[in-house]
Amino acid sequence: MKTGRTMCAPSYSSLDDALDTIAGCGIVLTNGNSNHAPMVAEALCALARPDAVMPWIARYRERMLPRPSAVSPVLRAQWRSALGQRDRFADWAEFFGRELQERAWREVLDRWVARLAPGFCAAATHGVIRVGHAARSLAVAETAQRERELADALASWAATYRELPTHPRIGTGTMRPREALIKVPVIPLANRRSLGNITASLAMLEELPEFAQVIGMNDVSGDIDQLLSELTETFANVFLANAHDVLTTIVFIHGVTSLAALGNIVQQVSDSTARQTLRYAWQAGCGFYACFGNTTAIAHEIEPRDQDEDSLIDHAIANGDEHVIKFTEACLRRCAISPSPVYLAAVDSALARMPSR
Repeated sequence: MKTGRTMCAPSYSSLDDALDTIAGCGIVLTNGNSNHAPMVAEALCALARPDAVMPWIARYRERMLPRPSAVSPVLRAQWRSALGQRDRFADWAEFFGRELQERAWREVLDRWVARLAPGFCAAATHGVIRVGHAARSLAVAETAQRERELADALASWAATYRELPTHPRIGTGTMRPREALIKVPVIPLANRRSLGNITASLAMLEELPEFAQVIGMNDVSGDIDQLLSELTETFANVFLANAHDVLTTIVFIHGVTSLAALGNIVQQVSDSTARQTLRYAWQAGCGFYACFGNTTAIAHEIEPRDQDEDSLIDHAIANGDEHVIKFTEACLRRCAISPSPVYLAAVDSALARMPSR
């Protein structure tokens, strides 16, 4: 039987101050990419490095943009029409703020994760990742800042919502993740083209009719924690086999960090919501592989490593890249739950490939 690795207990002493500091910022950076500040702040606290939060934010702030103004209220009866409208982030944040005033946060989380699950890939999965970090911090302590962050996190998911091609009549599959991944169709290299960013590149899946079947390949029955561990380890293997430059490193990092974030969510929602969301998490990871992967789906014969976890965390903080920090936290956390050499190897690979910030 696998036994977990020991990690330092999280320390959230600086999180609320950090969330107050960045409360006036929006969901995009000056370069158009997603704002990772609240996610990194929570990840550093989860790594028991609250002292690193404010210095990191101080360096990151020049890349953040002000929070946009509200456009028009999101109405409960017409919420679907506001999905996927990035310019309505502030509207969605106000909507979820009202929802959280009227209902317990776990009730809001369960209802809206179920509704937003088909758009799991929103903003290259940053929506669900942010929600996962917010949910974990609220489970530690319910503060006004963390409740506001959950509203913003759900708003970021809703405002960037998008779905991948899905066959409407596909049911639950019978294959485990590693077995199913081998059958995932991949866009031929000759047919790939750069569309500006990860989210835009997923549009290529519309030209791959076979991809719609992917949603039904993976078996989501059985123990949820075990399935989540299998999925996360599988996509960490996908990372090792397919990340070869900065872009693909970032792409395949999201295949892992989105599942790690989902691990924070499934503990707080119903079984039906958790299983539904796992199907779309699998689909999103396969979407990254289909658009950016090579013919080798899984890395094999990974040599065990025995690095000091504090040293890895030090290296991630010194590197400073938002993806590296979140990836390090996700891998160490999942390795503590279900040990596998793939996680430390993946962190090593990301640190070697991502430039320092």
